[in-house]
Amino acid sequence: MTGEEWMVASQLYAFLGNSLLSPMSRTESVGLDPAFWRELGGLLDGALADSAESLASWAKRASADAARSEVVQRVSVEFTKLFVGPPKPAAAPWESANGPVDSHVGFGEATFAMRERLRALGLELCNENNQYEDHVGIELLYLSELCRRASEEPSGAAACDAAAPDAEEIASFIREHPLAWVPRLREKVAASQPEGYFVRLLDFALALLKRQA
Repeated sequence: MTGEEWMVASQLYAFLGNSLLSPMSRTESVGLDPAFWRELGGLLDGALADSAESLASWAKRASADAARSEVVQRVSVEFTKLFVGPPKPAAAPWESANGPVDSHVGFGEATFAMRERLRALGLELCNENNQYEDHVGIELLYLSELCRRASEEPSGAAACDAAAPDAEEIASFIREHPLAWVPRLREKVAASQPEGYFVRLLDFALALLKRQA
């Protein structure tokens, strides 16, 4: 990947991570714009085109008969039902809760592993919800930072060797972590809200992850 492509991936992971950490009412509503998704669909050699078009179509339908503020509220309610509860999230958003044995409980080995990964980058999780480090949104934000750092590698032949470890670290993390469990999270989201926003958003995230794995 070129430096520009690394930066594109970084920005995409940042958007996805933030969208999965907080309801739309507390973030941004650009995900309701069909043109936004169609533009993203043309990035990275079109690898995201199908999932982006699904989101564009969803956004067009959702906004056809409702004010933007109403759709934002609807998506925010969907977020709460899926990832927060009460009484418990319909689709627990932590890696610890999406292992071989189904669980609604976070905080396990994956939580500690992600904490150490963040520390290795000089990062520490600070959030008002005291969220676990193996939350899907945080794993995507971690990837955003890895890609941002990869994008800053110097250009030229000498840079190829320097950039290779970053590329392999990113691919390895993707295979061993989000790609190992986000498909199960997606299944739970689809079972609870099959016509909603977040099943499509996770499809987009998975397309990006697979493209880099």
